[in-house]
Amino acid sequence: MDELPSSDRIRSARYSREIAMVKTSKSPHGEKSALLVIDVQRGLFKKASPVYEAETLLENINSLMDRAHEKNVPVFYIQHANDSSLAEGTENWKLHPALQPTDTDVVIQKRQGSAFVDTSLGEGLASRGVGKLAITGLVSQGCVRATCLDALQLGYVVELVADAHSTYSKTAKRIIRKWNKKLDEQGAVLVKTTEVLFE
Repeated sequence: MDELPSSDRIRSARYSREIAMVKTSKSPHGEKSALLVIDVQRGLFKKASPVYEAETLLENINSLMDRAHEKNVPVFYIQHANDSSLAEGTENWKLHPALQPTDTDVVIQKRQGSAFVDTSLGEGLASRGVGKLAITGLVSQGCVRATCLDALQLGYVVELVADAHSTYSKTAKRIIRKWNKKLDEQGAVLVKTTEVLFE
């Protein structure tokens, strides 16, 4: 096999270090893992600017869900409601049809940016001894950002799945890179879908 270019070697080494951090990191909430799928709802796929790499996003989230189910890791779907484009009970408010929650999955309703504000998420995680969160979904600069920051502040180990969150914008690629970098600097561990460790 040909040697990796220097930029790829650096990137690969960085992911290896970050995965090692996840393995050794401790949370006061417990050592079990959970998968969070944030706001992957039909209405967000109908915006004037399409969700960036939507097909890859959905494939990666489904891959993570399948692996989580295989290891009996809890999956929490976060479903946002507002008084306009995601009005509760409407077609736009429903989860994307590519996502099919099982009977063991948990659906959390929210009306704020962070999935922890005015919801039962914290209680649900605590009852399962969860201290590590793999975070995915929509949108990178909005509810994904807010949930990551609150999770870090609350003491969870946060894995931000870099290829499993997205946004709808003409500058989506730049936005995703920006928030991967910023959340990494705040303490989230950046991992790829294939590198998520469910324990």
